[in-house]
Formats: sequence, structure tokens, C-alpha cells
Amino acid sequence: MCRFVIVRSACAAFAVWLMAAPASAQQPPAAQDSFLLTIFLKHDQSKTVDQINEQLKRQDYYKKFPPQGIEVVSWYIMMGIGQVVTLRVPASRLREVNRSIEQSAWGAYRTEFYPTYDFKPIAEEQRKTQ
Repeated sequence: MCRFVIVRSACAAFAVWLMAAPASAQQPPAAQDSFLLTIFLKHDQSKTVDQINEQLKRQDYYKKFPPQGIEVVSWYIMMGIGQVVTLRVPASRLREVNRSIEQSAWGAYRTEFYPTYDFKPIAEEQRKTQ
């Protein structure tokens, strides 16, 4: 629960910052109320990959995550760490994403959540003006 409070606070702070940023530096969001959420799914290295996959199957991970209608922006394997997933999440569905992880991934993975944004277009714009 503590991690959820931290993520919720970080998202709120990010939203305030984003609203205060100059309009010329902002990339138009895909949806007005959405943000990017990067999730680190760190393998439990005390288990084999087969054991992890069996636990995920028992917990219906593949049915529950990501929740239906949540856009997957990227999903990578980071060798030695686990999986790194970036989702585009409507703010109203943050709890649903968090619960899908709690109910289906815990035990197989340790999780970390990071609200993120795409800085590439901002950096490109800054390079043009320098």
C-alpha cells in the first residue's frame, strides 16, 4: 500500500509540473488524462524461470496484466533484472493497473513503478533552438 501512495503522490506532482511547463515544450498527450507508467518486474532469482512461469500461470498473470484496454508502449527483457514494461495509463485506471500486478505478479516478481514521460521531442526541440 505504501508503494501505491508514493506512486500516487509522484503522479500528482508530475501532473502539476506538466501543467506548469511551457506549452511549446510539451508533446501533446495521446489522451488528456493519461500518463506513462514504467514498471520493473524484477525476477525472484531464488526461483528458476520455469518456477516463475508456473507461479504466474497459477495467479492468472497472463489474463490480468496488463488490464484490458491499457496500451503497452514497450515491453523489454532486461537481462539480469527481469522485465521492463511501459504502459500508457488513463489516470482513472492507475489503481486497476496496480491491483493487476498485486494479484498476479507478486511472488514471481519484485516490482517498482515509475511515472514517466517521453522527453525525446522536448530534447529535439531544445537542440533546434541552441
